[in-house]
Amino acid sequence: IACLVMYFFAEFDDAANLLAANPDATTISIDEPVEIPKNQQNRLQEPGREEDDELLGTDDSDKTELLAGQKKSAPFWTFEYYQTFFDVDTYQVLDRIKGSVFPVPGKNFVRLYIRSNPDLYGPFWICATLVFTIAVSGNLSNFFIHLGKPTYHYVPEFRKVSIAATTIYAYAWLVPLALWGFLMWRNSKVMNIVSYSFLEIVCVYGYSLFVYIPTAILWIIPQKVVRWVLVVFSLCLSGSVLVMTFWPAVRDDNRRIAVATVGTILLLHALLAVGCLAYFFDAPELDFPAPIIPAHNGTTVITKSH
Repeated sequence: IACLVMYFFAEFDDAANLLAANPDATTISIDEPVEIPKNQQNRLQEPGREEDDELLGTDDSDKTELLAGQKKSAPFWTFEYYQTFFDVDTYQVLDRIKGSVFPVPGKNFVRLYIRSNPDLYGPFWICATLVFTIAVSGNLSNFFIHLGKPTYHYVPEFRKVSIAATTIYAYAWLVPLALWGFLMWRNSKVMNIVSYSFLEIVCVYGYSLFVYIPTAILWIIPQKVVRWVLVVFSLCLSGSVLVMTFWPAVRDDNRRIAVATVGTILLLHALLAVGCLAYFFDAPELDFPAPIIPAHNGTTVITKSH
């Protein structure tokens, strides 16, 4: 105890000597409240500021992401440059798929799942799986529709694979490219517009198409009512991901332009789903040649078949 008392007084004497040498030094008492900087007070006082920071990010997070992006110094013509776009594990891909199928209101898909490490692995294989799912399911649907007709002979239509691939990949690349260019253009007009990178937009569109894979399998059911219910349900899920992602980026723009932008995004997304359903599954009935049935009296009877 005596040693502790002597040590305490020695420390007190050192502090007293330092204070005597620098009288202007600032001391902090435990009882004194800690002052909050003005910029932090403004952030706390502004309602909804915390939600905006979560949706759109803060300046500190943008600086961190910029410094992180500067580490990717490999030239774009090298394999190492594109290797970073496929540097994801199974858990990340599954987590992003889950986020696209079960969107959380008030949560930005880019900030929550993509911004830390945008990838092309998930979007590429989701689009490839969707292409073959639509092509195979469309052939099976055509087979079940005409099953039992005596003059129908099933012939697989392999051209549906190329048509589906052209449609899906064109949508997954050209629409994000147009949207990225539009956001960059509006960012030059309105300085507080938040712009996503082209890779982030492609990633969002790619993962938003995942819900159509199980939907295309269920489209085999030869009931138009069931098919349209499925397409509306899928549009609500995938469309909500796109709206909650891109609405915070355009809401500070002119009101009409912001609404028109989101409306165009939803319209193109709906055209893709409805077009695939109409072309690959709701094919019109084919008129088959009428079979000739010989009669017992030597005459022939022609029956009409559709």
